[in-house]
Amino acid sequence: MGITGSLTPDQLEFFHSQGYLVIESFASEDEICGLRKRMDELLNQFDCSVSSIFSTKNQKHTTDNYFFESAEKISFFFEEKAFGDDGELKQPKELSINKVGHALHELDPLYREFTYSSKVSSMVSSLGYRRPVIMQSMYIFKQPGIGGEVVPHQDNSFVYTDPPSCTGLWMALEDSTTVNGCLWAIPGSHKNGLVRRFVRGENGVTYDRPSPSYEQKDFVPIEMKAGSMIAIHGDLIHQSFENLSPNSRHAYSLHVVESDGCKWAEDNWIKREKMPEPLYVP
Repeated sequence: MGITGSLTPDQLEFFHSQGYLVIESFASEDEICGLRKRMDELLNQFDCSVSSIFSTKNQKHTTDNYFFESAEKISFFFEEKAFGDDGELKQPKELSINKVGHALHELDPLYREFTYSSKVSSMVSSLGYRRPVIMQSMYIFKQPGIGGEVVPHQDNSFVYTDPPSCTGLWMALEDSTTVNGCLWAIPGSHKNGLVRRFVRGENGVTYDRPSPSYEQKDFVPIEMKAGSMIAIHGDLIHQSFENLSPNSRHAYSLHVVESDGCKWAEDNWIKREKMPEPLYVP
């Protein structure tokens, strides 16, 4: 299948030098509204008695079967601060969910249509992928007041191939600012390579080594308008802070890897009998 890359030489130069690239107006207002409306429908249908909590700080929440099985399902994960001391939700479920994942792009027709669109394929092709596969998708809410912190990390830690090939695609569905928890990154940090991996063993998942310490002064904020897309190199150090504002920060996130010449690691948290359908083939 012939795919023409959509990125300019200047954009590619920026991506390779800085480790990320923001593409403004990637999605139309209609596409944004459609994705958000569909998520509202999925939330309305969701039975919140069957779910899990997501945290980048508390490891115990990422060892349950609900999390592992979400690799091939549409699953719902609550914010840590969504519950009161009595174990009950402190606000409606729609304002309590951290994210929905990790197979939206495969199982929901609207999300699949957007993910497998020519605009996504063209951008991925520009980055040099020959047979790209989307291994996971997430709708991230960053809820007002309780949207949890995401600690500094690299996407290759979680979505690993040999050799490493992950690129994160993160699209703002609402304006993303320093007030409501936008992304922050250390420009050029991808050039230092992968520092640790998130591996799955017999006793669950864990990091294979401690996290390095980072200086906050090295991070820069990446504010984005709704509809903008950011491509994130798999080795770029990035993070986001808690959202203590009254406004949410919805986003749709994808992680793409190369399936031509790159081997999916057997100790990734995602274990599948069959790989997802490629975005395109050579």
